[in-house]
Amino acid sequence: MSAATPLPLDAVRSRDEPAAHRRLRALLEQGMPLTPRPWQTLAEQAGMAEEQVMACVRRWQAEGMIKRLGLVVRHRRLGIQANAMMVWDVPDEQVEEIGRRLAQEAAVTLCYRRPRRLPEWPYNLFCMIHGARRERVLAELAMIVERLDLGELEHRVLFSTHAYRQCGGRYVGEGAI
Repeated sequence: MSAATPLPLDAVRSRDEPAAHRRLRALLEQGMPLTPRPWQTLAEQAGMAEEQVMACVRRWQAEGMIKRLGLVVRHRRLGIQANAMMVWDVPDEQVEEIGRRLAQEAAVTLCYRRPRRLPEWPYNLFCMIHGARRERVLAELAMIVERLDLGELEHRVLFSTHAYRQCGGRYVGEGAI
């Protein structure tokens, strides 16, 4: 007799889980509704009570299925077309402090450290500035460089040329509903 092939977690969860929970998981993939009471809206769409929806989400977080709830901003739809990644070659002993200072700048929307990939890529600090026009983003960068006295650091400005699809978490396998 051969051992049974274990079912994927999604298949087990789908089989044992009430249909309302599967609907809720599918709804969460689409994002939170922009309503005054998003949990209530989800509850109505899933055929549940608001308290049940919140209890499910808390349980899924505790189980690790949902790591965090976040926000995906489709900034191009808002007219923010000039998106520049600033890459910096910062001495390792200064990267933490300079990164902290850059992250405090109002125009900087994202700032993080990454390992260098020598010899091709000497940059170890990255920050993002979003704006409606390239000229404005470059002017903002020039002010930041001057204000923080970063003119001596090697850096490059990389403008986005293509927007890739952004999406939130995926919790439901195809055909699970």
